[in-house]
Amino acid sequence: GREIAYRAFLADCGPGLVTFATWSVLCAEHGNDWHEWPEELRDPGSEAVAGVRAKRAADVDFYCWLQWVLDEQLRAVQDEAHDIGMPIGLVQDLAVGVHPAGADAWALQDVLAGGIHVGAPPDAFNQQGQDWSQPPWRPDALAEAAFAPYRDMLRTILRHAGGIRVDHVLGLFRLWWVPEGMKPYQGTYVRFDHEALVGILVLEAQRAGAFVVGEDLGTVEDWIQDYLLQRGVMGTSILWFERHPNGDIRRPHEIRQHVLASVTVHDLPPTAGYLAGEHVRIRGELGLLTRSEEEERADLEAELGQWRARLREYGLLAEDDESEHGLLIGLHRYLAITPAVMLGISLPDAVGDRRAQNQPGTDQEYPNWKIPLCDADGDAVLL
Repeated sequence: GREIAYRAFLADCGPGLVTFATWSVLCAEHGNDWHEWPEELRDPGSEAVAGVRAKRAADVDFYCWLQWVLDEQLRAVQDEAHDIGMPIGLVQDLAVGVHPAGADAWALQDVLAGGIHVGAPPDAFNQQGQDWSQPPWRPDALAEAAFAPYRDMLRTILRHAGGIRVDHVLGLFRLWWVPEGMKPYQGTYVRFDHEALVGILVLEAQRAGAFVVGEDLGTVEDWIQDYLLQRGVMGTSILWFERHPNGDIRRPHEIRQHVLASVTVHDLPPTAGYLAGEHVRIRGELGLLTRSEEEERADLEAELGQWRARLREYGLLAEDDESEHGLLIGLHRYLAITPAVMLGISLPDAVGDRRAQNQPGTDQEYPNWKIPLCDADGDAVLL
């Protein structure tokens, strides 16, 4: 029975799975960066790669089998979530790009732009811009391939998911391209066929029975948010960013309804850390600020003063409460009275952690995604 199920999995995943397994075999022998492999192995369609695949067929099959085991585990988690009363279950995350030395970049060289990194232009929180190192889709090559690589990626990530969050959904419309060797602020925007990309996204989500949330923060024009809403794609709301152009904090009823709303986001410190100015301290120590740390902290104090006034106006913070904890609870109470159809609660906020999990614009300078969950005293929080 398991042999039959495995063969069905192989047929369902198609040649993309075999290509990934071949890459895994080559990695085990030649290292994790395919750019440093022997020349004849850098092209997934070469005769040399085909020879390795044939000669090492048992090893290729083993890596395919490992993916099947992982797929079974994901299915089991989703089934158990449904069984205990979670109608959505897993919500997967679609990253904006792939690692330049990874399997995707090797297998999809014909539709990814070599020598180009995806990033973001300068903004208030990352004043020198960002370089995320990932190669972007080539709009012309992707269209010539009938968008099949993009479709296959979506089908894979939606196999066992009740929802999907699309990171940097603006990337379906345009992406900030940074040529290798240039600074992030020296990049430029390249536009994509958003009607095709969004259309395929919502079609595959419909087939999988999953909802879609687009991370539409930052320099996203109103028409893009309107277009996504018309296609059934929800947006993202972060309280820290919910301000009118004149700087006034949006009132609860002014926050969009069809969004996943939260107080903070993974690219900022947990709320307690934000209140303490962790984002200012980190960027100051790493030389990522374009003005003095004193000016940044003065702006933060003014921002928190505005929030305290707004929370007291709605009876969500006591007049004599100047505590960090009171402000943290008040912000979540504010979130709860917005019309947002989905609310996100940060696990670090729930246990009092203060340290940022990720500092955008850094690679080795900060231990991104390597910080264990801790409480307010810095002690590890375990299951």
